[in-house]
This record gives sequence, C-alpha cells and structure tokens, in this order.
Amino acid sequence: MSKTIVLKQRPDGTPKNNDFEIINENQPSIKSGEILLKAKYVSVDPYLRGRMRDEESYIEPFKINKPIASTVVAEVVESKNEKYKEGDFLTGMLDWKEYQVHTGDNLRNVDGDSISLSAYLGVLGLTGLTAYFGLNRIGEPKKGETLLVSGAAGAVGSIVGQIGKIKGLRVIGIAGSDEKVSLLTDQLGFDAAINYNTTDDMAAAIKEYAPDGVDIYFDNVGSYTLDAAMKNINRFGRVINCGAISLYNETEQPTGPRLETTLVKKSVKMQGFIVRNFEEDFPEGVQQLSKWLKEGKLKHEETIVEGFDSIPQAFIDLFDGKNKGKMVVKIY
Repeated sequence: MSKTIVLKQRPDGTPKNNDFEIINENQPSIKSGEILLKAKYVSVDPYLRGRMRDEESYIEPFKINKPIASTVVAEVVESKNEKYKEGDFLTGMLDWKEYQVHTGDNLRNVDGDSISLSAYLGVLGLTGLTAYFGLNRIGEPKKGETLLVSGAAGAVGSIVGQIGKIKGLRVIGIAGSDEKVSLLTDQLGFDAAINYNTTDDMAAAIKEYAPDGVDIYFDNVGSYTLDAAMKNINRFGRVINCGAISLYNETEQPTGPRLETTLVKKSVKMQGFIVRNFEEDFPEGVQQLSKWLKEGKLKHEETIVEGFDSIPQAFIDLFDGKNKGKMVVKIY
C-alpha cells in the first residue's frame, strides 16, 4: 500500500488537520519509460497556502480531493527508464505520496554523499535560490549598506541574512522568540536581531539597531512589520517583497498605511517576485550557494519532522513559527 495526502476542503483562515485527508492506495506499477519513486524528504512551504485558495495566481490552485504537491527528494526504487537506475535520488515538484510513478521529466539528480539530501529542499533548493536571487537581483546590495530581514529565522530569511554578511552588509533580523534571536546573532552571524513578540514599537526598535536607516528590506512577513520598515527606509532604498506570511490566513482584505508618499519622496524601489522568474539562471545560483556551503560561509538551519502522516501538521506549524530554518518532513 501507499499513502497519499489530498486537499479535502479549502481552509477557512488558518489551515487545520481536517482540511487534509490521508488515503491508502495500491502501490503503483510502472511501464516502459517510467520510474517508481519513494519519497524521502518533503518540503512544506508557506506559499502552499495560496494554492489552497480557489483563485487565480502565478500557479494553479490545488484541486479538492486531489494530491497536494511540493518539492520532494525521492529515491528511485524501480526503473524502466534508461536515464535512471535504482538507488538514484531525484528532486523536483512531486505529489505528497509515499510512492509514485514518474517519467523523470523536470526532475534533477542529487547527491547525498557530500551533503544531506534535505539540503536540496533548503539551501540548495528553491529556498536558497529565492534568497540568492531576491537579494542580489532586486536588492542590489553594496558593501557597507544595512539589510533588514523579516522572518529572519525562517527558511529564506536565514539564508538571506548570511548572504548579506558575505556581501559585506550590516544585517538585522526580525524573528519571533529569544531563542531565534540568539540563533541569528550567535550562529548565523547577524549583527543584531529583534524579537517582535516582545517589542511594542517595531519602528523604534529598527531605528535603534539601524540608526542610519535601512537600505534594503527583505520582507517575508508583510503587514505591520512592512509598515515599520518603511518608516526607516533610506533614500534609494530597495524593498524586496518575497512573502507576507502574516496575511496568508486572513479571510478579508486587510488595509494599512499608504506607502506611496514614502516611495516617491525617498525614491524607493519596491518589487515582488517569485523565484521562477530567474529559472534560466538557477545553475548559477546553485553553483554559488554550493561553493559558499563547502567553504563554510553558509550554514543551513533545518527543522526536521519525521513521518509521512506528519506532513499536514508540519505545514500548519509554519504559521505558528515553530520552525527554525527550513521545515522538512523526513519519510521513513
């Protein structure tokens, strides 16, 4: 038998376990040109929440009673495709299934000998590439500038801050606990960090640690944190809109301060993006991230949850900030 996780119903607000269903199916068989894959590591990511809404976006929504998909590292357990052999490890967009049949198209081989396989879902996967291209292509960092990162202890934010230090920036992170603040400053090299749960005035806290203002703001959170960052943004500042996790579960359209005057007065660039905007340059990003990783300049922080049945709860836990670095589910 093989388990599959489907979207049972569209979440109303924060996702709950009963929005998902785990079903049992017969283990599939393969035919010529196909491979049988067994999931080893499954990525859970905040952006998946958007695909659970029935609305137009940059990627089609999940369908009710159909499998959810994300980036997965899987092992080839049987092959009738000359390109792949039993024991190969592949990664790409795959369904939340224990076993699945695939042609191998749009998947890439990965090597777990020199680095853990889970890293290909984090620092060497779309997470790391999001940080790399967002900061470098949109943020256009210059040595000596100040970088502010929200969601800084999360999958993308933790890498953004480290790349910022490699680039010679002063880096300030915003996270949700004293433990995460210590992680940022003591282990990941951030110059300072702010616990938003113990801060009454975020704009004042940012000003304290960035008295000369913020040149680049990498936003993973949105809402009030974005408002506070904009109060500290410098002339010709760059705001990188990567995510807005604080808003993903809202059931009504939120309103807030109008940013137009700040954008104009300070000649600020604000740009949203998805990592696949830079898909043609992915090899460049993976090569550079791998180099920094091997040189010890980049650390990949992970929160690993075990067991296929744990995937929905691991996804839900993202919205309570229970992860440090990349949240990954390891399949037995």
